[in-house]
Amino acid sequence: MQLDLNLLTALDALLEEGSVAGAAARLHVTAPAMSRSLGRIRKATGDQILVRTGRSMVPTTRALAMRAQVHALVQQAHQLLSAQQELDLAALDRVFTVRWHDALTAACGTALITAVHRQAPGVQLRLSAEPGTDTPELRRGEVDLESSSGPPTLPDIRHRLVGKDRLIVAVRPGHPLTEGPLNLERYAAAGHLTVSRRGRLRDQIDDALTTRGLERRVVAAGPTTAFALQLALDTDLVVTLPDAVTRAARDQLGLVTLQPPLPLPDVPLYLLWHQRYDDDRAHTWLRDLASETVQALFAAPAAPQQPLTHWK
Repeated sequence: MQLDLNLLTALDALLEEGSVAGAAARLHVTAPAMSRSLGRIRKATGDQILVRTGRSMVPTTRALAMRAQVHALVQQAHQLLSAQQELDLAALDRVFTVRWHDALTAACGTALITAVHRQAPGVQLRLSAEPGTDTPELRRGEVDLESSSGPPTLPDIRHRLVGKDRLIVAVRPGHPLTEGPLNLERYAAAGHLTVSRRGRLRDQIDDALTTRGLERRVVAAGPTTAFALQLALDTDLVVTLPDAVTRAARDQLGLVTLQPPLPLPDVPLYLLWHQRYDDDRAHTWLRDLASETVQALFAAPAAPQQPLTHWK
């Protein structure tokens, strides 16, 4: 059975106006065209819909029974197909999956959940950990928003740079590196810990040291930032990691923050999403709110910096 959904719009106008001429004027079509639509509606429904009584037309019993439902269907169709849908946050009922780096979740997760619940109490957030390998969940629609330290390589994945973090050195109170100036040789000679979900024992810091003819001693690789910070607190291991996203955790543990003795590139932070959500107003609201939350973190006061006179 083939249905012309335009007939629903015509039927709604006919039932609202109670005349062919009125419905035609309402929909900006000619009276003969509307009369033909009425004929097709009568054929499809097996009912007269409107019958003439004197000089006017009145709806049949069946037309009266379906009027409210027809009007609701037409309004729903307009809302569904409208390019300018209004977003009612108070009535929004949706589940979003946000997959962020564990340090970013620890630093911003509470603020994001609080802001979402305050503006849209019917929205649920599912915060999930980043995987150890690249996965296609963004493309499959299983993840709504993801964090990354680099822009995507796939053309259908959108991205937004929300901030750049600087690298700092974190050690336990009383660590030998806190005594006297921190130079390259003392830094490289210490035992180091990397943070890598994939267990990598080398990163951009090793590349920077290599260009200066030095090599650091990496003792272990930790899977999460929380583990790395706790290990730095309990041992003499040194961890070099982004400042803003770990500041609250470092302060809570009482770790000492030192300035690296060599210039290191900033760590960019991107939010990623699939292009299917470009015009999704609810998703746009979420990613704007997430961006504001993360940017507030970067706007907070930075950790005290040591003089950079020890760079070599």
